[in-house]
Amino acid sequence: MSLDVSPALLEQAERGEVDEAAFVDCVRTSLPYAWGMISSLVAQLKVDGGEFADNQTPPPDEQARGQLLRALASDAIRGSLERHFGVRLAFQNCHRVAVFPLDPAVDDRLARFISIRGQLLNQSPQLRDC
Repeated sequence: MSLDVSPALLEQAERGEVDEAAFVDCVRTSLPYAWGMISSLVAQLKVDGGEFADNQTPPPDEQARGQLLRALASDAIRGSLERHFGVRLAFQNCHRVAVFPLDPAVDDRLARFISIRGQLLNQSPQLRDC
C-alpha cells in the first residue's frame, strides 16, 4: 500500500523539507479508510471523553486492512497523524486502533493497552489470519 504522491509533493521532497500539512493531506487522500477510522476515533474521544477511544470492528476488506497497517506501521505517517490530531495512537492488531489524549493522566492506561499482557488478551482464533 503506497501513498499517492503528487508530482508537486515529490518535487518538494526532492528539494529538501516537506510541508507536513501537505504530507498529511497526501495521507488523507491516499489512505481514506485509515483516515476515516482515526478521525472517527478522535471525534469519539472528544465527545465521550474518557481515557481512550478504540475500534474493535475488523476492516471490511484487505484493502482497508492494508491502509490501517500502512498508516500505523510507518513512523512518518503515524507521527504526522498524531501531531495533526493531537493524540497518541496505539495499535494491537489488524484493526484494533486506539487514540489516547496527550494527557499524562492516561499514561498508565496507554501502558496497559500496549503491554505484552494487553496484546495477549486481545487475541482470538478469528483474528489469526488478519
